[in-house]
Amino acid sequence: MDTITALTARVSSPRLDQPGPSDEQLDLLLRAAIRAPDHGLLRPWRFIVLEGEQRERLGDIMEAQLLEEQPEADPRSREIARSKAMRAPTIIVAVAEVTENHKIPVWEQVLAVGAAVQNMMVAAYELNLGAMWRTGALANSDLAKRMLGFAPKDQVVAYLYLGTPLGNLKSLPDESPADFIRTLP
Repeated sequence: MDTITALTARVSSPRLDQPGPSDEQLDLLLRAAIRAPDHGLLRPWRFIVLEGEQRERLGDIMEAQLLEEQPEADPRSREIARSKAMRAPTIIVAVAEVTENHKIPVWEQVLAVGAAVQNMMVAAYELNLGAMWRTGALANSDLAKRMLGFAPKDQVVAYLYLGTPLGNLKSLPDESPADFIRTLP
């Protein structure tokens, strides 16, 4: 598959199964990630690759974050929160470990990590892997950041779920770029 096809045909895969990416495929995904644009060469991206039982530790974090928001959460809600970490065989947590008070603003550093995640998603599609970019409250939780080994100043950009797509991939509308262009007022 050529790059333009991957960029214009890629879709997210919300339902994923085994197998996840091989070690070789993970290496390629991470190599694609670290080639993202990075103003100032700060290299703010940090990645935690979770597979197998490691995902259960992420489930612990998800449950802890739920209990921080809803201390009275019932056992079913707690189990649902934990099970989210088991929706894919591999999860890459992408975090912007930002440098504050730098000439490169924090928002640009976060965008660099977003570009790294996009590179991984396009590379995954080209490798016939399914990928789903997830965030939610867990991405902004200081408790989750601390449990992942980061400071409150840092920003979780993505929980990138990876595996083999299940079912048919959704089709996206055939839109024209002209629909999204504006002129100067």
